[in-house]
Formats: sequence, structure tokens, C-alpha cells
Amino acid sequence: MAKIALITGITGQDGSYLAEFLLKKRYKVHGIIRRVALEDKTHRLWRLRKILKKITLHAASLESYASLVKIIQRVKPNEIYHLGAQSYVDYSFKDEFSTLNTNINGTHYLLSAIKDFSPKSKFYFAGSSEMFGKVKKVPQNENTPFYPRSAYGISKVTGHDLTRNYREAYNLYCCTGILFNHESPRRGFEFVTRKISHSVARIKLGLQRKVILGNLEAKRDWGHAKDYVEAMWMMLQKKKPDDFVIATGKQHSVRDFAKLAFSMVGLNYKKYIEIDKNLLRPAEVQTLLGDYSKAKRVLKWKPKILFKNLVRDMVESDIKFVKRSGY
Repeated sequence: MAKIALITGITGQDGSYLAEFLLKKRYKVHGIIRRVALEDKTHRLWRLRKILKKITLHAASLESYASLVKIIQRVKPNEIYHLGAQSYVDYSFKDEFSTLNTNINGTHYLLSAIKDFSPKSKFYFAGSSEMFGKVKKVPQNENTPFYPRSAYGISKVTGHDLTRNYREAYNLYCCTGILFNHESPRRGFEFVTRKISHSVARIKLGLQRKVILGNLEAKRDWGHAKDYVEAMWMMLQKKKPDDFVIATGKQHSVRDFAKLAFSMVGLNYKKYIEIDKNLLRPAEVQTLLGDYSKAKRVLKWKPKILFKNLVRDMVESDIKFVKRSGY
């Protein structure tokens, strides 16, 4: 019997890669999407276009407990991957209420639905390195105290605590993956890495003159989303549920990313960057660096795609995208 997986956030970067990965593992893959996505397939389902006929999509809302219960009862999933969230940190400063409501309530509704209607389902919660925020220790591991600096980070800490509480209080199989920054050609254009790779492509092709950025000195631990979705799956294959930091253990600044991206098309990044102080966050997270030694030891996981290859993948993909679309 093929295993059944249910993915929230399946239309996003991680959700689409995870769906492809699980299909290769011969899973039956179901995804929860907003109804508006079904009505606008070209723009909202583009990451899934190659596998749309192989997966089953269900219209529902993370803010509707009844709709989640209905789908869980119908699908009877072996594994639930909760990736759906308002995940753009800068936007969470502009609309704290919707970020907190969607991210916290969505996680709580799912966990409650699992407890009451599908207690054998294994649950994965997508945590984030933004939970560490103003870091208390470098590098950060599973025991590092959280100090979130945004509504997004706060919502993820709450989701992590909910996940752990349901594991301990109700003996459910619930895991949190504390994933550090992970990128790919499927990143949204609002994220700084995709903003850079897309701008590099447009500048190289003569369609744009400058890229406007904020804090070039912010340092992050960047990996490739393809590697990280495999870690999600590995967590749910262990006998006992646990929480894991997933990272590369290597750190680069936004400046490093931009310099490397421009160099790949033979350009000097200094000539094409403008700084806009309005793009600085009210409370900046200056440095994040993950210690994934527990995942390496317990899951036998380690990142395969190097930073330079991640940047190359994004730049080359965006050059093809701009040539094809003109955008």
C-alpha cells in the first residue's frame, strides 16, 4: 500500500519540491490550497505544473478548522507536512495580525484535527531559524534559546511549542524542523535572494540598471530547498518524533550573495547596487548560523548542494526565465 501524504503550502517553494520528492518515493500526494489558487492556476500553481496530474489538490483554509477536519477525514494521511504560512518576514512587520492569526491558528487547528480525527498521522511542522532572532549563541542548535525579532518569528516559536506540547500531552508523532534559510529558483520574487538573482538576469540582458537592497551585512546560513525537503521526510521516518536543526553550518552575507551572483555573469556588483534604508527591518536579525550535527548523527542527513552551486542555479534559471517571459 502506498503511503499517503498531505501537504499544506504545496504551491510554495518547499511544498512543490517536497511533492516531487514524495512522488518519487511512490507516495500518493495530496495538497491543501486556497480556493483562489484553483481559480488562477497559471500564476498560483506554476511550481506544480509538471506534476499537477499526479497529485490531488483540496481547496481549504488554514483559518477554517472545519475544512481541515473534512480533508483529513477524507484523505486519511499517513504523514502531514505543515508548510503553509505567511512566510515573508518583511510583510509580517506590515501586517502582524494576519501573520499571527494565520500561522498560529493554522498550526493549532491542524494539530487539534489530528488529535481528534487522525491520531496515527505523523505531523511535520516547518519551523524557522527566525525563531532564534537575536541569537544567544553561535552557532544555533536545538537547545539554543529563542529570541524572535518579528511577528513571523514569534508565530513560528508558538507553532513549535504547540507541536511539542501535542507530542508530549497526547502522545502524537509530531516533529519540528528548524530550517535555516533555504533558496532555489522557485523562491518568491519578494525574497532577497530571488530579488538579486532575478535582477542580475535582467541587468545582464539590458532590461534593468540597478537593484535596490537594504542590509548588505546581514549574514545567513543558506542551503538549497531540494536538500531541505529530504530532511523533512527523514524526520518522519524515525521511530520516535524529535526536533532537528537543518542547516549547512556555513555563513554568507547578503553582500556575498550579490557579489557571487553578479560575478557569474561577469559583472562587478558594486556598480549595480543601491541601498534604500526603507528596506531595513525595524528589528534586524543580523546573524544566523546553524549547527546541524544532531541531524547528521540521527538522520544521517547532510547538505549536498554547495552555496556557489545554489547561486549559480538561481542565476542561470532566472536568465532563462527572463529570456522566455521578458519579465
